[in-house]
Amino acid sequence: MFDTNSAPKPTLRLIDAIVLIIGIVVGAGIFRTPSVVASNSPDDFWFLMVWVLGGLISLIGALCYSELSSTFPNAGGDYHFLKLAYGKDFSFLFAWSRATITQTGSIAILAYIAGDYLTQLFSLGIYSSTYYSIIIIFILTLFNILGIQFGTGVQKFLLSLQVIGILIIVSAGLFGTPAETIALNELQTQSAISPTASVSLALIFVLLTFGGWNEAAYISSELKTGSKNMALVLIVSIVIITSLYLLINMAFLRILGLDGISSSDAVGVDMMRATIGEKGVILIGTLVIFSALSSINTTIFTGARANYALGKDFKTLSFLGKWNGQKSAPINSLILQGIISIALVILGAFTRRGFESMVDFTAPVFWFFFLFTGISLFILRKKYPHTTRPFKVPLYPITPAIFIIFCAYMLYSSLTYTGIGSLIGVAILLSGWIFSLFFRIRKQKN
Repeated sequence: MFDTNSAPKPTLRLIDAIVLIIGIVVGAGIFRTPSVVASNSPDDFWFLMVWVLGGLISLIGALCYSELSSTFPNAGGDYHFLKLAYGKDFSFLFAWSRATITQTGSIAILAYIAGDYLTQLFSLGIYSSTYYSIIIIFILTLFNILGIQFGTGVQKFLLSLQVIGILIIVSAGLFGTPAETIALNELQTQSAISPTASVSLALIFVLLTFGGWNEAAYISSELKTGSKNMALVLIVSIVIITSLYLLINMAFLRILGLDGISSSDAVGVDMMRATIGEKGVILIGTLVIFSALSSINTTIFTGARANYALGKDFKTLSFLGKWNGQKSAPINSLILQGIISIALVILGAFTRRGFESMVDFTAPVFWFFFLFTGISLFILRKKYPHTTRPFKVPLYPITPAIFIIFCAYMLYSSLTYTGIGSLIGVAILLSGWIFSLFFRIRKQKN
């Protein structure tokens, strides 16, 4: 039963928040992007260096988010910052985009990745991946509906298996010897690094693989130790993530070499086949499934909280703003998010091109709002100069300016290099603007 007066309570420990952030960021993407990064890296040094740069850029962004989330802690996260800086109309568009494009699109593609690998182990027929995806979204949404403690418990379990699996792969790559040297050599001679290799393009994919750390803003009001510790949560999370990414890419590099990584469509599978054999292929498949499940679980957890903030501010969608105090969760928001995500999965069964099509769909809108969240730090310092700031971004205004420049570059790149999917995402965003305009006119008439 809903208590309309209930609100998010400080129930998360620091370790819970760190686990949630790592679970979102370290997903299946680390087993897909290294090949693209390698093909756009001139040598081994730059292949590893772009991952370090990705961690540094993410850290700069995390410092900006730490000031915002500690100064204005709220379950709405970015939505709340954008509302304070630009007003309710702009923040509505952000929440609309998360509900219909970015968050639900991420859930759908991660579910498809898990479904694809589950199909390799046990097929359910022609639409096997779709069936698995729907089941995964339904079950993990149900877990989160059961309550925050249950949800974070599942997350810790999934993440522990995920990290153990990554460490096994890292050990195999750094200390093992290739079991199929001939096949590996054939693989390496099939490709060469393009003369047009671009470190900048490599960095785009690296930053996509680092994406998700900003979700910490949505749990700032639920930390037991207070929002002032968000900087610690983000810094620790990004350091751990960067370390894991470096280790796993060093393992790929040692076994396959830069050419081998570049020519591989499934670098993790090729590395494990080269070191352990077919048993390694099963291991990597299981790891990718756990990675995807871990990311889906945390994406569901944080995404529903933005929908909750939307419902609190707009009467037309007030059913989303109900918080179940007993379960410590926005039940209606979780249900709607699950329905939209499943609808995207079903749509993907007929129109999908896999990971690439979902990046086309989500990336431009994601980086558009990321850019304006970075700008909001300047605006909010000017609008609320006397507000207590438990954490201030160091080297202001240089640090946030660097973050804004990178966001603008990513927005430009996502519009330049993506396909028709980006236009669909922009069109859905515009439909949200029309929706808000319609209800504003209707409210004025009443």
